[in-house]
Parts: sequence; structure tokens; C-alpha cells
Amino acid sequence: MIFTNKHLTAADFEPAVRRYLLDNGLHAMDVRAALCDMDGTLYNSMPRHARAWHEMMLTQGIDAPIERFFAYEGRTGADTINILMKEHKGITLSPEQCAELYKIKSANFRHFQETEGIDVMDGAPQLIAWLMKHGVVPVLVTGSGQGSLLDRLEHDYPGAFPADRRITARDVTRGKPDPQPYLKALGLAGVSRSQALVLENAPLGVRSGHAAGIFTIAVNTGPIPLDELDGAGADVTFTSMPQCRDAIAALFEAMHSTTV
Repeated sequence: MIFTNKHLTAADFEPAVRRYLLDNGLHAMDVRAALCDMDGTLYNSMPRHARAWHEMMLTQGIDAPIERFFAYEGRTGADTINILMKEHKGITLSPEQCAELYKIKSANFRHFQETEGIDVMDGAPQLIAWLMKHGVVPVLVTGSGQGSLLDRLEHDYPGAFPADRRITARDVTRGKPDPQPYLKALGLAGVSRSQALVLENAPLGVRSGHAAGIFTIAVNTGPIPLDELDGAGADVTFTSMPQCRDAIAALFEAMHSTTV
């Protein structure tokens, strides 16, 4: 369900929560963990990532539109590389070859980060702080292995995402949209699917959370249309992170008061 209003109440969210419970054969929710994507969710980093990918692929003679890399958000680096290599050159690279190309992409991203800066996503620090204040444990679930951004998490989100509460590209064999990253995050948090929510900004991540059977919140922070996020299986879709931040208390009230 897409929500565009600024002032939302628990009653607005009750149908979405009820539908989630019915679709997943659950009686109630008791959210104790928030499984959070990083790029485009915690950080306004996707424009830099897209450019870094585009410039790296140019070294391989592949001029893919920058906008395309927003759609690949959530995949592992090797997946992204081999999708384009297969499409444009009809080949699949070895893990070692993918790793070498990903090093180039990572260097591009670090250069953009150092010269242009990358900001936290507007509204995200306050949202994470609200969750922690109300006893919800944040867990990072990212398809990235970008150390230059992972290393900033403790500074920008103090205490929220310690190293032992992170699922990154290094921890999975199948990236988003496969459910594996979010299923692993459930195990890491020690909660069931009815005790968690997913916070995402990209269709592949939404599909991953939905496939794992977890209540999935999509937040539109980039060029992807709202209906693509909703159509990927989001239970709730917000137009921006500030809207999500402002509505989180009402959404939690609906989650904890709705039963079937």
C-alpha cells in the first residue's frame, strides 16, 4: 500500500498489517528487530554508486545507462558484473575476475566519497534512534561490501550497527532479491519473521524481504517509481524517509494492536 499523506494514524496502517498477517498465516506481530538496508536507506549514496559502476563498466567497453544501476541495487557486485557481461559480451567471469573489477568500482566510489562527500539519508538517523529507544534492535542487511561506507556506520549511527549485527555481501552466497540475506538477518537477530520488519528503498531489496516473509517497508529515496516498490511486494510504501520517520509511531501502534 502506498501512503502519500503527511499525517497518518494507526487506523491508516491497520489494513496493511492485517493483510500481511493473513497472507503469511500469522496471528499477530511483536516487532523486536529492524533489518535495514544501507545504500539509499541509511545513506544518500546511490548516485555515487551508480556513477562508480558506470565508470568501471566503461573500462570494459560497456556503456550502460547510469539509471540502470539503481535497479541493480541490492545485488552482490559479482551478480551485477555478470549480468552486464552476459548481456553485452555473452560471457560469465570467474569470481577472481569479478573481484578485480569490483576493486575498480570500489576505488571509484571512494574517490567520489572523498571529493564530493556522502550524506546520511535525511530522516534516517532520527528513525533509527526512535527504533532503538523503543527497544527495537537494528541489523544491517546490505548487498554492499564497500568498506569506506561500512566504516562510517558507528560514527553516523552510534551503537546501532555493531560489526556483529551486519549481513553484507561477504556473508551470503545469494544476494537480493533472494531471501537469503534477510533470512540470515533473522537468525543473527534471534527473532522470527513476525518479530521483525525490513526497511528498504529498492525493488530487489523489497522482493528479498517479502520472499523472507517479513513485513517490508519501502521508502522512495531515488528515481524508482512508487508503484515499482509497491509492486515488488512492499507492505507499506512511503514517499520519503522523513515521511517514514514521522509515521513510524503510528505504524508500530498498528503492528502491535492488530490481530487476526
